[in-house]
Amino acid sequence: MKPLSTLLLSLLLAPHLAGCASNGDPRDPLEPMNRAIHDFNEGLDRAVMKSVATGYQKVMPGFAQTGVRNFFSNLNDVTVLANNMLQLKLENSVSDVLRISFNSTFGFLGVLDIASEMGLDKQNEDFGQTLGHWGVGNGAYLVLPFFGPSSFRDGAGLVVDMTYTDLLQQVSDIPRRTQTSVLRVVSRRADLIEAKNAIDAAALDPYEFTRDLYLERRRAQVHDGRPPAEE
Repeated sequence: MKPLSTLLLSLLLAPHLAGCASNGDPRDPLEPMNRAIHDFNEGLDRAVMKSVATGYQKVMPGFAQTGVRNFFSNLNDVTVLANNMLQLKLENSVSDVLRISFNSTFGFLGVLDIASEMGLDKQNEDFGQTLGHWGVGNGAYLVLPFFGPSSFRDGAGLVVDMTYTDLLQQVSDIPRRTQTSVLRVVSRRADLIEAKNAIDAAALDPYEFTRDLYLERRRAQVHDGRPPAEE
């Protein structure tokens, strides 16, 4: 297992070993620990990531940013394909194969999103959703250092995806893998600048707002946009 995946797995097990507990939101029994990690992530974002992402937006032309975004989206389609197959979504799996084929060839390794223009829409699947599809519950809400909002189920899914289907983690050249991974993180953070600013300005408690938004979004994703009525 890759060192980063091992670290994530250790973080998932740590709350059990520590015996943390809270009497607040029942979905978030580890709230004190989660808030501390949330504050760490926010501090890191303010000190480093927001400035880097803002500079990236200013320096990189719009078409170049789109090309970078498309390239990483094409890599992610491998993870999407694997999880659509695990969920037995055969029609979606065929669409994923076609997306990867067209974008990797005619789209110059995914820099151009030819597939979407052909009506093959981008999908969003990961192993956390696959576990949810087969009946595995969220477990406790969990904030991961550097990665942000998650849950015990989704954290375990992240470890599996990073280990087996994330093509960047399969690159043996460590400097190249690191540089490309950093570019992916910066690109994603740049895409979230406006949304993050809106959350910070509107939310009385950004931690609770982010938690509730994440859990509702994941619930909708697991049920393909048609979640059952909550009890």
